[in-house]
Amino acid sequence: MDDSNNSTEHGLLPPGFRSSSPSQKRKSPLRSRRSIFHSTASPHHAPNVSPPSVESHNYEPDESEVWRAANHRLNNLNRGQWWTTGKRRSIRRWCLTIIVGVLQGLIAYFCNMLSRKLSNTKWTYVYAALQDEVSGDAFVGKAYFIFLLYQTFYVSVASLMVWLEPVSAGSGIPEVKCFLNGIALPRIVRIKTLFCKVFGVTFSVAAGLPVGKEGPMVHSGAVVASAISQGKTQVCGVDTSFTKIDAFRNDKEKRDFVACGAAAGVCSAFSAPIGGVLFALEEGASYWSTKLTWRVFFCSMMTLLTLYSVKNLDTWWGQASTEKLFSFGEFASLSDGEVNFSIWELFLFSVIGCLGGLIGACFNATNEQITIWRMKHINHSKTRRLLEVLSVSFLVTTVSFLMPLIWGRCTELPVDVEDWSDQEKELVDALVPFKCQAGKEYNEVASLIFTDADDAIKQLFHFREAGEDDASTFSSAALFLFFMPYISLATLVYGIAVPSGLFVPSLLSGAAFGRLCGHLLHKLDHTQGTFADSGSYALMGAAAVLGGMARMTISLTVILLEATGDMQYVLPLMLTLMCARFTGNVFNEGLYDIHIHLKRIPFLEQDAPEICEHHEIVANQVMSSDVKCIRPVERVGVIHDLLSSYGHSNFPIIDEHGTLYGTASRNMLCTLLKHRAFSKSSDNNMNPLGPRRVSPLLTFSEIESVYPRYPTIADCRLAPEDRSCFVDLRPYANTAAYTINETASCQRTYRLFRTMGLRFLSVCNHENKIVGVITRKDLLPEALLESLIRVRRPGRELGDEEMENSGEGEGNGGIALGERVTRL
Repeated sequence: MDDSNNSTEHGLLPPGFRSSSPSQKRKSPLRSRRSIFHSTASPHHAPNVSPPSVESHNYEPDESEVWRAANHRLNNLNRGQWWTTGKRRSIRRWCLTIIVGVLQGLIAYFCNMLSRKLSNTKWTYVYAALQDEVSGDAFVGKAYFIFLLYQTFYVSVASLMVWLEPVSAGSGIPEVKCFLNGIALPRIVRIKTLFCKVFGVTFSVAAGLPVGKEGPMVHSGAVVASAISQGKTQVCGVDTSFTKIDAFRNDKEKRDFVACGAAAGVCSAFSAPIGGVLFALEEGASYWSTKLTWRVFFCSMMTLLTLYSVKNLDTWWGQASTEKLFSFGEFASLSDGEVNFSIWELFLFSVIGCLGGLIGACFNATNEQITIWRMKHINHSKTRRLLEVLSVSFLVTTVSFLMPLIWGRCTELPVDVEDWSDQEKELVDALVPFKCQAGKEYNEVASLIFTDADDAIKQLFHFREAGEDDASTFSSAALFLFFMPYISLATLVYGIAVPSGLFVPSLLSGAAFGRLCGHLLHKLDHTQGTFADSGSYALMGAAAVLGGMARMTISLTVILLEATGDMQYVLPLMLTLMCARFTGNVFNEGLYDIHIHLKRIPFLEQDAPEICEHHEIVANQVMSSDVKCIRPVERVGVIHDLLSSYGHSNFPIIDEHGTLYGTASRNMLCTLLKHRAFSKSSDNNMNPLGPRRVSPLLTFSEIESVYPRYPTIADCRLAPEDRSCFVDLRPYANTAAYTINETASCQRTYRLFRTMGLRFLSVCNHENKIVGVITRKDLLPEALLESLIRVRRPGRELGDEEMENSGEGEGNGGIALGERVTRL
């Protein structure tokens, strides 16, 4: 963007400042190689997806004079008091954490109850129609049409929720990760999103799609925590704010509460409170502290307590039953005091982990290509997204109904079950006859499809082996016939316009794969008992496929252990998940990371990109030299024109010597203009940069009271005579802004930016004069590569371009340090 046309009128360029226009910029001899480098730097980017216009959270307060005055006034009020503001704030924080845990537990219970009720209604009519077809009381195909009718209705309701709120599609875990990484994605934590997410995933699961509720529960917990912590929302245009929790209306407090909500979501889905804490730590938050660990743990505990209380109301607070919570069933040891596997079988479990990592890598790669095609041809139209959902639902319904027909074999129910446990007897009762004789036979494939995924997982984990003839078990052919279509459909379904998760589909397909491996090993051994039971191999397979898809290790290990309740599988699960992660990482990233990159969200990984170390990049090369600066006392017209012309969220303030004085945020500047916090000069000869100060016209609480809906420049109406007034920014300037020297390494710059959760980092030279700025997008791998190509040109030394643009002087308004506009 060229500023030369309006620099004279608005004073955007100071006298003597040298600025190069686009026509004067040197052309790089490496320009022809940029497209090649760009394509290799970001292999996940969809071709027609532009980077979203998102902003970063601001976790550090602006340490201005008004902020210090507010803290000083608060400290004076608390002086000599026992019941201080800090104690009241802490009590309220813990109370709100309790409310978040309780509400998320109730939401999860409602979602589970409603989805199971809808599923039972569907299966009741489908089973009745199947029996009518077997007895000849109904025409052939009646059960299929009833099945298709229910499936279509349920999936239509789920897609309608996404139609109302598009961000409610998918699992929501990538969005929560981005939010906790410091990215302010729009509409992610709104009440409308919560409503659409919960009802949408309820009908998605009831529709029989290969989806789960676990990912959406994480998202719902994040929304609940955000809404409760802020105490302010707009539903149907009504502001329901209350003023007792104003201290929590900032990005830092919201981030911590969202971390608590994400952990509560995992706990509500798997009844795994410790796993929820580790999930928030491993996969969610980019910032962590000991205090936050306690709060997250407490929130997960309250969620589990709520689930215990609600699901055991029939005992009237007597002895609780853990069977009513989510679990994988009881894994009993085959021999007292001994584990179910041999030490040498750990190698086999590691092999299964490697195979699961390979399956997960194939799953991720296939889904990535499908998602790219979907972004190019489907996602830009709501109608197309709805039609895609209906088409995919029809395909899933047809395949699900055809698979038991293709199997076409009836297996006799076990008769001698006197020595079986109650759990095994219940699993036998849950077997589906399909078109077999009810009460005597069952269809192996239908028993895995025409039932809830939770029950199917338990059958694969605990259904007893009974000899070489496959009696009373799932045969190898049935497991293979179920595994291949199911995981293929799950690959296709993830990404359509319905709320959906992938934990349970991955667990179910992985359990089928693992049990298949165990079954084949028993075949080789002629069932002599050399190998562990097939249920143990099913558990390892479930962990391997899920770990290969999501690439989680610590949190997933604990989640699976809490769901099994058997510590004998600690080491096998650890080995399996590590092997799955290492194998999958050879080929691609985790699915959630892939979808973040496909959407081109500026997500900052834990470690700095490798290009920083390989090419010894410094901050001078990374920064953007397009800095729009203002003076400590500035004219209203200059500020208004600057805010109208540029989308920057922060503007450095420099004094008459060009030294960095502080920074001014867009929100603060717009608030000052809207409240007309400016004054006219009584003396036309008055030096606006002199020592004379104007008392603050707005307090810190008045500026921050409208968080997060600050006024925009469109809300600021100015009269012609207002443009000549002056705004004294010195009381409002952030005089403690984070800065870094231009010679600092890229690794140090990256660590400072990410660990502190910065939104804006000023780059200064040895004289503390600002020479550029660094934002989140400047630290992405592709941006670093472009910067490296741009500055390393033949006959051009490092920093020459920035030195050309480092002129200083005093003008009538804003000061520009470059031409390239970058949204901060």
